[in-house]
Amino acid sequence: MAKKGLGKGLGALISSGTTGEQPRHETIPVDSISPNPLQPRRRFREEGLEELAQSLKEHGVVQPVIVRQSGTGYELLVGERRWRAAQLAGIRSIPAVIREAEPSERLEIALVENLHRDDLNGIEEATAYRQLMEEFGLSQDDVSQKVGKNRSTVANALRLLQLPVEVQAAVVADEISAGHARALLALQGTPQQAILLNRIVEDDLSVRQVEEAVRKRVGGKPEAEKREKPQALTEYEELFSASLKAKVKVIRGKRKGKIIIEFKNDQELERLLGEMTGVGAGS
Repeated sequence: MAKKGLGKGLGALISSGTTGEQPRHETIPVDSISPNPLQPRRRFREEGLEELAQSLKEHGVVQPVIVRQSGTGYELLVGERRWRAAQLAGIRSIPAVIREAEPSERLEIALVENLHRDDLNGIEEATAYRQLMEEFGLSQDDVSQKVGKNRSTVANALRLLQLPVEVQAAVVADEISAGHARALLALQGTPQQAILLNRIVEDDLSVRQVEEAVRKRVGGKPEAEKREKPQALTEYEELFSASLKAKVKVIRGKRKGKIIIEFKNDQELERLLGEMTGVGAGS
């Protein structure tokens, strides 16, 4: 099967097939059509469907859906929103292009159509990529070529499926964006991930705000770790601080440690030198 990218558009989907048969253009009953079971998109906004239904009532269905023969009826390949809106509008017949498609091509067609229109949320997109890979043995490179995306885009989308169910559900419900979800990946396996998820939803944080919050959490030490500092190191810090009249931190690693002495300006740095060596900077 030839690989098709997004740039080839709807015309390529209509004209190509796996059997060599030419597509047929017909008007078919709306109730003879069933949805594509491999359709990656699971949610259709009611408001958007009602607006489209009103438009179809006024102007009719101009762009045909694409279907394949299935038993005594038809299975949708492209145009599920138009089909659903036609049902809402009470339209009985709809123009259609009838063509054949193998199972792998049916999923590819549905995925390409949705990606072309930005209709999938991040989790639906990632799930469709994974379905292509698992069911049809495709690599990330194969998928990227089929849908006209960079391999890194496919890889980053698939990473979202590593997130907990509650985070994925928030993306599907449109409570957070895929950008929010990608930022939360850095907190994977920590209770802070759920805390920050709630903040995003409740305070309507931007992606940039979430990324900054994640950096602070990843870069800083957890409060529990701070509380677990050995008492001996705390005592050393207090002794050094009292002796030098400056804030001192004592950090001990597995093989070595370090002492950090804070100062505000050059004068204080010179004073610390005198305290530690008995010699001033100008001596």
